[in-house]
Amino acid sequence: MEKRKMIEPETKISLSRQCDLIELSRSSFYYNPRPASDKDLGTMKRLDEVFTDNPDFGSRQLRNVLNALKREGYKINRKRVQRLMRIMGIQALYPGKNLSKPGIGSEHKIYPYLLRNMKIDRPNQVWSTDITYIRLKHGFIYLVGIIDWYSKKLLSWELSTTMDQEFCLSTYRRAVNLYGAPEILNSDQGSQFTSKDYREMIRKSGAKFSMDGKGRALDNIAIERFWRTLKYGEVYLKEYQSVNEAKIGINTYIKKYNSFRPHTAHGIQTPDEVYQMAA
Repeated sequence: MEKRKMIEPETKISLSRQCDLIELSRSSFYYNPRPASDKDLGTMKRLDEVFTDNPDFGSRQLRNVLNALKREGYKINRKRVQRLMRIMGIQALYPGKNLSKPGIGSEHKIYPYLLRNMKIDRPNQVWSTDITYIRLKHGFIYLVGIIDWYSKKLLSWELSTTMDQEFCLSTYRRAVNLYGAPEILNSDQGSQFTSKDYREMIRKSGAKFSMDGKGRALDNIAIERFWRTLKYGEVYLKEYQSVNEAKIGINTYIKKYNSFRPHTAHGIQTPDEVYQMAA
């Protein structure tokens, strides 16, 4: 029996847990890309490229850049840019009033930023996690990743067609199972990372929670730089036809990034070598 047919959406057991029990990846279950019009998809692809190069741009700057690209046929107002930014899950690293999207309500809690003036000199001292938009030919999906701040090793990642907390939970659990828990986990203030379930999982693992502060563009720079490297080295060179094709391509790239590509911060050593030697 095909594993996907074993999943029962109308039960009390979460889809993520059902996938774990039958050893089926969430990306294999959620195989349909998010629907969007061809016009929106084209604009979102361009927004992604501009934002990747300029993560401090808010909706005004993004609107202005796209409208300046008249030769590419763009004419867009700020309201539409804001709508597409919400769909893509992006926000400026230097957010203005009401541009950040922290969780709302008593279930969501914001933690202070712990990395200011901290010397990060060993693996598992600080991990960083974030979600980014991945484009497909006929849709889009989301990628969550966890990177070790010192070695720059990408520890765990997962794809999903929905930007919920479930794939964030399973990605952190996988990283802890493979490498142990970090001393500190740093994230933004998105609702996926401020929910009660996510906070409880971090607390039980023994890690402290650190969250980006508004107006601090370097607070989560380790994972932001990796997203840019991944997109220019892999995603923008391909036009994925499906989630599975994206998964294969991203997996191949991450393995190469960890085990073959030296990181400038460590001379000729790869992230794998730095992590293993110092861990």
